[in-house]
Amino acid sequence: MTDSAQNSASATLTHPNIKDGWFMESSTFWPGQRMCLEVNEILHVEKSKFQDVLIFSSKTYGNVLVLDGAIQATERDEFSYQEMITHIPMMSHPNPKKVLIIGGGDGGVLREVVKHDSVEEVTLVDIDEAVIRLSKKYLPGMAVGFAHPKAKVIVGDGFEFMKNRKNQFDVIITDSSDPVGPAESLFGYKYYQLMHEALNENGIASTQGECQWLHAQLISEVLSFSKRIYPVAEYAFTTIPTYPSGQIGFMVVSKNKESNLKTPLRTWTPETEAKLCRYYNSEVHSAAFVLPTFTKQIFRKQIEKDSKEIEN
Repeated sequence: MTDSAQNSASATLTHPNIKDGWFMESSTFWPGQRMCLEVNEILHVEKSKFQDVLIFSSKTYGNVLVLDGAIQATERDEFSYQEMITHIPMMSHPNPKKVLIIGGGDGGVLREVVKHDSVEEVTLVDIDEAVIRLSKKYLPGMAVGFAHPKAKVIVGDGFEFMKNRKNQFDVIITDSSDPVGPAESLFGYKYYQLMHEALNENGIASTQGECQWLHAQLISEVLSFSKRIYPVAEYAFTTIPTYPSGQIGFMVVSKNKESNLKTPLRTWTPETEAKLCRYYNSEVHSAAFVLPTFTKQIFRKQIEKDSKEIEN
């Protein structure tokens, strides 16, 4: 038995982020603030090959997955993120048959993708087998998609995986953690270029796009180079209590210059929406692209900066 397995099997697990019955985040990517949750029980502690993995049962948010000190998913609110990062690009595509998920080892995006009858094959590539293995055990409501017959799971580097794929996918969804550690390469120009090459001519991609309250400048820079690669690039967002500042965004891009990402090209009936989704619907799809003034001003400054650089 490995040290981590022995640790997880012990009767009294401990973790440096949990003290006096409370979990406190320790990520440095949002300085000056930390999310806290009251803990019922520590379920698993493990040092994987790539990151620190903690899973605990919370008092009000169900089971919680934490990677390198940052909350990745809770059973109570995960659906708002999983549904929006998935259904915005899927509903913006006329007929998504072949889908690629980079990251998403908790299975949440995979669960949402297979709700679309048009999908013939969905491939998930996550670098850390521990996240997949532990999500199946402790987050079964998210990991249910792993058992779907259309799903193919690969443990490996998504960046490297896409280097050998050209014009293969209708939709690519990148469900990554923050741009530190193993996910750092998924926020750069080269990665967005790789997605462009891996998508077919009408392909659409959606990526975890960070929080406008904390990282608006980073978002504007990613949006800026996305617009140099794709004819259509937009930022959308959703609300989720346990992510930093209660909000997370998505960079949504399309190779088809005629794409109108803000209006779903396909829709479910209201009855089907209510059956399949707890957050997403056609109205919230469009509303997700309506940005507050401060965010638009930051984006506008980036556009002006880019224009001056082009002129010079």
